[in-house]
Amino acid sequence: MTTSPILTMENVTRLHTDGPRTIAALDNVSLSVAPGELVAVMGPSGSGKSTLLNVAGTLDTPNHGHIIINGRDTAGLSRTERAAIRRRDVGFVFQHYNLVPTLTVAENVALPLELDNVPRREARAAALAALEGIDQADLADRFPAEISGGQAQRVAIARALVGERSLLLADEPTGALDTTTAESVMALLRSRIDAGAAGLLVTHEPRFAAYADRTVWLRDGQLVQPHAGSDAR
Repeated sequence: MTTSPILTMENVTRLHTDGPRTIAALDNVSLSVAPGELVAVMGPSGSGKSTLLNVAGTLDTPNHGHIIINGRDTAGLSRTERAAIRRRDVGFVFQHYNLVPTLTVAENVALPLELDNVPRREARAAALAALEGIDQADLADRFPAEISGGQAQRVAIARALVGERSLLLADEPTGALDTTTAESVMALLRSRIDAGAAGLLVTHEPRFAAYADRTVWLRDGQLVQPHAGSDAR
């Protein structure tokens, strides 16, 4: 049985202007990610990796092409409609966690649900279940400053997939972690994908890309085939 992709990018181009020049941060990129699939995105600095994540998650809009998330074409949607997709379908994980320092761990995880008008009691229950699912329930009432970097990144993964969201976009999520902690965070990310989510992982580390089902390479905004001995950094 064929499973429909959670994310489909069709001939996506994103242009930026730099003075008199127009630069294609993404140039006719097509990519799909299925449920249970983690795709690593590698390439040199400035190749368009972060732009790819921003466009895939509707934080940015392409000049040409289509972004389809869970069967819904986002072309032509209003900012409010795109924000709703991010709250309900898409979760982001960043290198520096981006937890709200004045909220507890449970409140951070529940925040996307509360922003989508889920009742507070229901949102907290979902947050606690998400934390239980990553073996971090004991952190629920602590604040971000009271937990380690590795714990914070695990919490960020729980926040990214709380509720019904099924697309996880991770931008160098291990960059601020030591090697042992980074490996444990990658194992957790992999387990969440295996549970049915789809994921895009930007990384410059081949050992972390090895957690993915496949790797795509960006260079000058285009998907390319890597050459032997090429340097992902």
